Amino acid sequence: MSCWDTVQSYGLRSLGVGERLLPRSDFTLCDQFTLIGSGMIWNVYFGFFALISGFVFATALGFAKAQPNPLVRKPAEWFIFVFRGSPLFIQFFFGYFLFLSLKSVHPFFDMFTSAWLGALIVLFFNTSAYSAEIFYGALQSIPKGDTEAADAYGISGWPRFRRIVWPTMLRLAWPAYTNEAIFLFHATTLVFFTGFPALQQRGDALYYASYFADKTFNPFVPYPILAGYFILLTLVIIGIFGAINRRLNRHLPHNTVRKIRLRPNLIR
Repeated sequence: MSCWDTVQSYGLRSLGVGERLLPRSDFTLCDQFTLIGSGMIWNVYFGFFALISGFVFATALGFAKAQPNPLVRKPAEWFIFVFRGSPLFIQFFFGYFLFLSLKSVHPFFDMFTSAWLGALIVLFFNTSAYSAEIFYGALQSIPKGDTEAADAYGISGWPRFRRIVWPTMLRLAWPAYTNEAIFLFHATTLVFFTGFPALQQRGDALYYASYFADKTFNPFVPYPILAGYFILLTLVIIGIFGAINRRLNRHLPHNTVRKIRLRPNLIR
């Protein structure tokens, strides 16, 4: 089988398209590049949708935590504390156990036990908590002169939030939020190593990398391939978020714009 035939057979296998059976022997570099790349589809899916939905919820949580009313502030504080204080691996485990228990109550929850939805919900809650803390810190750092100037011009309520508070918060939080986005995509590799099953061996990139490492007893080929894919994905994220960062700071002199730097989370 040529490399092109391999790409046609396994390029979309993680989605259930193409060859159903995984190769059993005589593994080639093309096999490993193709299947691990196929699994990256799931990593991009989890990261993209958790990031987009989590951004909206995190904004609401950050503002809720900054409110003086304890009925609004306390639920946001506890939500952030719980999901930042517990390991993501454990959250996946308990999330799957919860959805499995709800499935026995009503068939509606059957789809929540699948990784495409259940794991996505767990990632959504996790990144929302971390991002909310970033946005809350940015809110606390907004110069008082900005809000005082808005008061002087009679800008209050929703116009003040939309034109003054929210844009300033995003400009201050964006470099740190970029690092959270990168870590979120890396964290998607935990999905199929928790309770959520990989149906018919349709797993993510790490799932296929581990498969080749187990079959060949040589982890020094599939895992560097996996790392290469994630490095490329990280470069894409940095490029997109860097463009957004420049857009947010387009009114500032070029030498005063805070550049985005990758600061990996060593412990989470």
